[in-house]
Amino acid sequence: MQRLLITGAAGRLGRQLRVALADQARCLRLSDIADLGAAAPCEELAPCDLADAQAVADLVRGCDAIVHFGGIPNEQSFGALLASNIQGTVHVYEAARRHGVRRVVYASSNHTVGCHPQGARLETDCARRPDSLYGLTKCFGEDVARYYFDRHGIESACLRIGSAVPEPVDRRMLHTWISPRDLAQLVRCCLQAPVLGCTVVWGVSANRQAWWSNAQAAHLGYVPQDDAEAYRAALERTEPLAPDDPAARYQGGAFVRLQPLPLYDAP
Repeated sequence: MQRLLITGAAGRLGRQLRVALADQARCLRLSDIADLGAAAPCEELAPCDLADAQAVADLVRGCDAIVHFGGIPNEQSFGALLASNIQGTVHVYEAARRHGVRRVVYASSNHTVGCHPQGARLETDCARRPDSLYGLTKCFGEDVARYYFDRHGIESACLRIGSAVPEPVDRRMLHTWISPRDLAQLVRCCLQAPVLGCTVVWGVSANRQAWWSNAQAAHLGYVPQDDAEAYRAALERTEPLAPDDPAARYQGGAFVRLQPLPLYDAP
């Protein structure tokens, strides 16, 4: 590729991908509303508010593919999520259509299915059961990806990212963890796959007790290398959650026990 766009490049995962994907294009165009720091020789810095449709159209022009990790990564008021996660995602896909970008890697989330019970083994075509307004916006984003594939032929991978941290820090992450190395490999596979279509894939490492199966996304060639099992002994020394705690019953963990927020921030 000549130019690869990464949105959310100043975020925690975006910063990792900025390094991991440096060899995927002659130039990385990096975007965020937060400070992006200094540009490396192969980088272009392009601050952008995803809620601004024209700014996003300008941002996408000249790019060959998009890694869309921009947006709010946790529970917020619906008003905040609307601008960032809903309008922003539509703006990215519409700009891709206008400028002929044929491939998008979209950062979805395991919170699209967080109300499934723990222990249930889920395929990628399972029913979506969002556990939060945040998870609801990611369900919407997956539908945006499907619409732009069915109507306009833009290929997408929707990454239902699990617990993307350097090391698992609680018992739930024995099932949901994805290492930085595996996340980088997954994104690379999505960029390089000969045929992507519109694929949902679990962003999870090769955890021995993973709740999620990627059998239906095998064509991506993603073969995770890491396993949360290496951390089991340390995690099992921590205090377990009470059995009636929603975070111990549902796959979304602590998101399931969040109290509902006002739909809109107070003026």
